[in-house]
Amino acid sequence: MDPNRTPRSGNLLMRIIRFYRDGFRSMTVGRYLWAMIIIKLFILFFIFKLFFFPDLLQRDYDNDADRARAVRHSMTDYNRNQENTLLTP
Repeated sequence: MDPNRTPRSGNLLMRIIRFYRDGFRSMTVGRYLWAMIIIKLFILFFIFKLFFFPDLLQRDYDNDADRARAVRHSMTDYNRNQENTLLTP
């Protein structure tokens, strides 16, 4: 057995967790970069969702049955879907 090689202790999941935990502990610039990434993702997914993507089904229909009917009709309406395709038959 090679004396420089350390024995595998624990299962694979625990080794992965320890690898990332120790890596994050020793970071200096990386912490700032991860903070910027998390803030940017928060802005993209939560702030933009609130202001630019309103829940149209909630606004236009009163109950779940009407919402489901509208989605089903939108997906299966042949004439509506035909207008959105680039290729014509």
